[in-house]
Amino acid sequence: MSDIRQPPRKRTLAAIVGTVAASVLITNVPKFEGKMNVAAPDPIGVVTACYGETHNVHLGQRFTDAECIARLDPRLAEFAEGADRCTPLSQRTPLQRAAIVDFSYNEGVGGYCRSSIAANFRAGNVAAACRSFNESPTGKPQYIYAGGESLPGLKVRRAKERRWCEGTYP
Repeated sequence: MSDIRQPPRKRTLAAIVGTVAASVLITNVPKFEGKMNVAAPDPIGVVTACYGETHNVHLGQRFTDAECIARLDPRLAEFAEGADRCTPLSQRTPLQRAAIVDFSYNEGVGGYCRSSIAANFRAGNVAAACRSFNESPTGKPQYIYAGGESLPGLKVRRAKERRWCEGTYP
């Protein structure tokens, strides 16, 4: 018998966040991101393809629908693992997990971990964390800007993330 070591298998999105949160994410991220089968710059100039994918994507690169779908779960899983390192997802409800991972996918794990959302979760203030998805402590809109402009799509996305965080779906 040979002792060939296999590389560790990466955990699926559902294994990290649970089936409810994974379902919410797989259903909603494509709606938020839209689908681009040919890589092109997004509104702030980042080359993007499929459902907001920026990793290993080159301007003009083409993807089939099947390739785009195949990329989504593992990428969301990576963002879930990153978010879990700064605010343990096991301490959150399934909809809160979905909101956190969606925000992380859109803003980056570093952006999430530095956000007032994560800070409020770490402080144990869940209500403030949920409000922070789209409202600053002074009541002004936040996390809805890209390239210095307020984007309608981000306003909608942040409002949904806040509702999920507060326990309402859809």
